Amino acid sequence: MFVNQTELASIKSSSSHSPDQGKQSRLIWALCLASVVIYINLYTVQGMLPLIAEHFDVSGAQATLVLSVTSFTLAFSLLFYAIISDRVGRLKPIVVSLWLLACSNVLLIFTQDFDALVWVRLLQGILLAAVPAIAMAYFKEQLAPEFMLKAAAIYIMANSLGGIAGRLFGGLLSQHLSWQQSMGLVFVVTLIGVAVVTFLLPRNEINPQTSIGASSSKYGRKAKMIDDLRGFWLHLSDAKMSLAYLIGGLAFMMMVNQFSFIQLHLMAAPYELSRFNATLIFLCYLSGTFASYLSAKWIVRFGSIALFKAAFLLMLCGSLLTLVDTMWAIIFGFLITASGFFLSHSCCNSFVAIRATQHRAKATSLYLCSYYLGAALGGPFLMVFWQEAKWPGVVMGSLVLLLMLFIAIWLLSRGSLNQHSAVN
Repeated sequence: MFVNQTELASIKSSSSHSPDQGKQSRLIWALCLASVVIYINLYTVQGMLPLIAEHFDVSGAQATLVLSVTSFTLAFSLLFYAIISDRVGRLKPIVVSLWLLACSNVLLIFTQDFDALVWVRLLQGILLAAVPAIAMAYFKEQLAPEFMLKAAAIYIMANSLGGIAGRLFGGLLSQHLSWQQSMGLVFVVTLIGVAVVTFLLPRNEINPQTSIGASSSKYGRKAKMIDDLRGFWLHLSDAKMSLAYLIGGLAFMMMVNQFSFIQLHLMAAPYELSRFNATLIFLCYLSGTFASYLSAKWIVRFGSIALFKAAFLLMLCGSLLTLVDTMWAIIFGFLITASGFFLSHSCCNSFVAIRATQHRAKATSLYLCSYYLGAALGGPFLMVFWQEAKWPGVVMGSLVLLLMLFIAIWLLSRGSLNQHSAVN
């Protein structure tokens, strides 16, 4: 298994401080709320795809690109924030990016055409990346060891709740408000959320600088860049880390884009649901929220390999169940798929955070880069299947991704079992 006594001990050895419990709670609440703000801004447009298609006079399939382009710039911006936060600390990049994100929503209010919308969403992808790139490294540095897994599980649960809130919020807005009114309300909600996060975040960081930041005065710019590249290569050359990155990317590539195309399916015959009613399918994320909450206990008890296999089976069964093509089959299918995905995501996130003993923000950002790059590539990939065979085609494309996921988990389990035998 991934999380054995050796790896759990690495958390304790990496953190010798005993931070104030009140500050720890404030940090957890602040980063979880920041996560909700981030995912509301990322996924509100996914719940508004029909309105976007109508307002900007594009097809429903084209409208899904609004989510893909944001995920694309978000993915690569994660690497930038990993470097920045290693040098200047975790607090400043989070606060600055959140306030700029709130301001960027003003641009959406005045967006007149689809191309301009795409450009603004590209910009927002850069600003959205700070919190997910830094949060896990921030937790590991600031929290007592016994809180690490629990904080990671709560944070992933907040991700899930933010995703649900954003999509349902978008569906509700598209049902009752115009585009400009909707974006104005998103701006207000974001502004309030960012203000509360700024208030909650502890001002004093414990050992905020990593090896790069601590030694920045000793090296020139070229040496720093080389050290940054070595940090990324350190994790990319770790076979287990790379497989965890691949697993997260493939799982998200399938799951998040299934939720985009199922809306189009539910709004067509024979279901013909309204815009808002179609977005209620995102309530199926709640099964993922529950799985995320329990994941810390399950990882310690069963090990990540067993959970990865269980998550794969859940995603496979959930996807196939939707082919029955009744409302209840679709709902239960997505409940099963969401629980499997978030279980897999929690395992990947915890493993990366625990395994990285140096260049921590880079390790997390590489995982999330793969994760969001999967989301960006999954839209165009599954769109081809949608255009050829509608929802059954999307399921067929998902099975291709699940086959690759199965191979990655199998390779990971071989290496993990060998290590577990050596440890014992």
